[in-house]
Amino acid sequence: MINRSLDNPYGPKIDVKKRGSIRRLFAFVGPAYLVSVGYMDPGNWATDIEGGARFGYMLIWVLLMSNIMAVVLQTLCARLGIVTGLDLAQGCRREYSRLLNFFLWILAEIAIAATDLAEVLGTIVGLNLLFDLPLIWGCLLTAFDTFLFLALQQLGMRKMESFIVMLVATIGACFLIEVYLAKPDWGGIASGFIPHLQPSALYVAIGMIGATVMPHNLYLHSSLVQSRAVSNTYTGKKEACKYNLIDSVVALNAAFFVNAAILIMAAADFFSRGIVVTEIQQAHSMLDGLLGTRLAPIAFAVALLASGQSSTITGTLSGQIVMEGFLNMRMRPWLRRLLTRSIALVPAVIVIALSGDTGLYRLLILSQVVLSLQLPFATIPLIHFTSDPGKMGAFANRKWVKICAWIIAAIIVVLNLKLVFDELSGWLGSSPAWMLVAVMLLVTMVLGVLVYITFGPFFRPGHRWESAVTTAAQDIAAAVAPLHVKHIGVALQHAAGDAVIVSAAVAEAKVHHARITLLHVMDAPGTMILGEESWSLHGEEDKVYLESLTREIEERDLPVEFLLLHGQPSEEIVKAANDAGFDMIIMGSHGHQGLDDLVFGQTVSAVRHALNIPVLVVRSYGLERAQHG
Repeated sequence: MINRSLDNPYGPKIDVKKRGSIRRLFAFVGPAYLVSVGYMDPGNWATDIEGGARFGYMLIWVLLMSNIMAVVLQTLCARLGIVTGLDLAQGCRREYSRLLNFFLWILAEIAIAATDLAEVLGTIVGLNLLFDLPLIWGCLLTAFDTFLFLALQQLGMRKMESFIVMLVATIGACFLIEVYLAKPDWGGIASGFIPHLQPSALYVAIGMIGATVMPHNLYLHSSLVQSRAVSNTYTGKKEACKYNLIDSVVALNAAFFVNAAILIMAAADFFSRGIVVTEIQQAHSMLDGLLGTRLAPIAFAVALLASGQSSTITGTLSGQIVMEGFLNMRMRPWLRRLLTRSIALVPAVIVIALSGDTGLYRLLILSQVVLSLQLPFATIPLIHFTSDPGKMGAFANRKWVKICAWIIAAIIVVLNLKLVFDELSGWLGSSPAWMLVAVMLLVTMVLGVLVYITFGPFFRPGHRWESAVTTAAQDIAAAVAPLHVKHIGVALQHAAGDAVIVSAAVAEAKVHHARITLLHVMDAPGTMILGEESWSLHGEEDKVYLESLTREIEERDLPVEFLLLHGQPSEEIVKAANDAGFDMIIMGSHGHQGLDDLVFGQTVSAVRHALNIPVLVVRSYGLERAQHG
């Protein structure tokens, strides 16, 4: 049995079977907004403020690139959870060995601790700015905000999502005010979307990527989407993937707006005046003097506090999902929350005691770089899982999606390797030999794991998960698409049964907005020999018949024409279909059986086997017999 990490904590799944596409969309809205708060948490503030204050508008393109990367990766996460019923951590447990899973779990926990550290620091600083609460007292207060999450958890997933959306809206409103008051250079903002990077900006740029594309969000999103009661069919899952894509694009673009607004504010207020910002409190205090209004610093502090609190909730959820997924171990939510918060508070208290405000700011930047270093160990398994037809069936990544995803992974890995090399070169230059050896061994082990999870699946088949049962029905459903019919050929018999054939043709033409060509084949002996050069009274009757029917159909505002053919019926119909480029043929069944088939022929079967377009056969022989009877 699949152990879905969100089944028990949040009660019954949310019903998404609503009437109307808008109502169905809103039933799916929510998971991406919980994820999006991780893209505008206090860690983002630190990197965005530093990026704007030191380099002006130059790094806006890094935010845009990070946002595009985030949309792609979060969409893959949602697809993984919807299609397989497993989150990313649970997928890793099924795919990798116990030792490798333990290693990946440790890395994930480090990332979550770094995330929670940023959230703790944001809440501490927000309380300090709004209420002048000492930083150390803020540490103690944040130890108890875990109860806020527990209270929200008892209300259910939908109310928790609503609370998060309210906090996100608060952050967005605050920064609308900030950007309006800052009066930025819009030309400079536009130039910031052109990719260019100074060597000195690499550390901050990588921190911005780590702050934007956060590894714990990949585990979180693949689990949150399972809170909806999605039908276990190809059609139901396809619809869920579509609505979750819309949810992700809207929510993550809102996060991009917030991050861009922070960077623009810092560039307009500090970089333009040559002010170097080394801490968030410094940015807050300067806003009052620079902009000449008390509203700017208040909006800044409120947004920071809302950011810290909203991110706290998602960090807690991620911790539960990662522990359950990798280790298949449940821990009481309050105990898990206190453990995660304690791990984050210890370094915060130490840094506050030793270096105060400046140390907090540098610790925020470091937490985002740590997140960026962990990213490859979440993104690469995700790409492999979602590209495997044995796991995803008809939902496996298409070729262009795989190319985009691997380009994103390559960018992340290359930038991280560059960062590690630069940092270790400077740090180990004056370190003792034993430390150099220890660090090199650790780096070699981590790189070995990265190489294994990256290239291993290309040389060995992946495991088939028990949840990913695929059948031919999924392949058929995936190929279902509306017919594009613009020209319909209608083979008539010049008999009473033609009424049914023409009725079917008119109905199809109205649905597809198609034009009609009426066909009748003369197969009298003289016609078979002389073709169009032959003349007979019967032939003239057929022509008048087709002309009259054409006028009758034109009265229904449908484009129609006719062809009078001569020769073997099946051969002439096939030739006319190929020459005229029909998208569909409509014919009547003659009702022959046994010896009659030899005498009267099998036109429908011959036509059906000779053409690769749809052939609609309607029952017309009953009316014809009734007339002759």
